[in-house]
Amino acid sequence: MRVAVLLGGKSAEREVSLKSGALVLAALRARGVDAHAFDPAEHGLEALIAGRYERAFIALHGRFGEDGTLQGALEWLGLHYTGSGVLGSALAMDKLRAKRLWMAEGLPTPPFEILDAKSDFRATAKRLGLPLMVKPVNEGSSIGMSKVRAAGELEEAYALAVNYDRAVIAEKFVDGTELTAGILGDEALPLIKLETPRDFYDYQAKYVADDTRYLIPCGLPAAKEREVQQLCLRAFRALACSGWGRVDLMLDRAGEPWLLEVNTVPGMTDHSLVPMAARAAGLSYEDLCMRILESSHVG
Repeated sequence: MRVAVLLGGKSAEREVSLKSGALVLAALRARGVDAHAFDPAEHGLEALIAGRYERAFIALHGRFGEDGTLQGALEWLGLHYTGSGVLGSALAMDKLRAKRLWMAEGLPTPPFEILDAKSDFRATAKRLGLPLMVKPVNEGSSIGMSKVRAAGELEEAYALAVNYDRAVIAEKFVDGTELTAGILGDEALPLIKLETPRDFYDYQAKYVADDTRYLIPCGLPAAKEREVQQLCLRAFRALACSGWGRVDLMLDRAGEPWLLEVNTVPGMTDHSLVPMAARAAGLSYEDLCMRILESSHVG
């Protein structure tokens, strides 16, 4: 089996993708897979045909890797690929439409408003309440995100976010416990509780800082953990996602869950969460990569 590990790319998450892809490549080769690095920023997709690849392991984060565009190209080429299909990838990448779908399905997600240059920022802060999270709609790894504690900070947070995407939302901040659930096939992996001394679990906390704490077991009673895992599976499936991924959420002070987002190509670095959860479930990093590869599909 000749496999292209797609890594790098041209999104704002390129550096993280290069790290993820390098580790995936090493893991597959350690299992005897004929795996090769393939950076779409350096090679046209026609090189996938010339290289006679049978499968593509997608380790591209963010735009042009996680948003459905690449998945559509691979389907056109008839090449099996890992992770969610075109629709699931596009919906999960788009935080606005993901939230609207969850609301239609009766799934809990924090209240939000769409921001633009003409927004009455103080009115938005009054309606949603403070603090707020301001997010580019189509970015990952917390890039361009800000936590806003005062109404006067909202315009500046919008200006930062709009540098990364024309679509920006303000979302009510949920004060409580941050959790994440890795998804592998039809299974939700053990929940991880995230603790950081930073304002929120931002890019630095995810990939650079050594003071972020990852707690497995997460500390919830077993019945509550199962309940949250089932909610995460419902949220994942509601967006037509499949294969593998990660669902991020908050538990408020009353213990009620609030869905934040789904990542269809989560990080696979040494700081990444899905490998940690898989390890807690008895799967080595190499086992995890092989499970993901074996689930590859076309459409």
